[in-house]
Amino acid sequence: MITRMNHVSVFVLDQDSAYEFYVNKLGFKVNTDAPMGPGMRWLTVCPPAQPELEIALMAIDAGMMFTEDSAAHMRALVSKGTFGFGVFECDNLLVTYEELKAKGVEFTKPPTKEFYGFEALFKDDSGNWFSLGEKSE
Repeated sequence: MITRMNHVSVFVLDQDSAYEFYVNKLGFKVNTDAPMGPGMRWLTVCPPAQPELEIALMAIDAGMMFTEDSAAHMRALVSKGTFGFGVFECDNLLVTYEELKAKGVEFTKPPTKEFYGFEALFKDDSGNWFSLGEKSE
């Protein structure tokens, strides 16, 4: 029986830029930043309140996972914002929205009351988009 997930991947166009975005703008913590063979890097981050879930910021490079052709297609999908998606939560959406905007995070939808909750949408520096919702009581 599967009991939980401890790693998930987000494909990024540039790991150095993704590091800057996820650590310095979103405030995530680095769990692992280590070389993984020639030209590869294992970079994982997590929200500070959820260290048990590591987000692997995966470079889209030809090699073990992608051919050169498939890597090019994947980079195009990610940069257009048509591939990655995730949902994050915070305690106070209005405050967090203003904090992240001040750090240069690009929001595609401001905080909005929806039938399912209170959310805003933003993109990371690669084009992946995320929902940011306020945790309901």
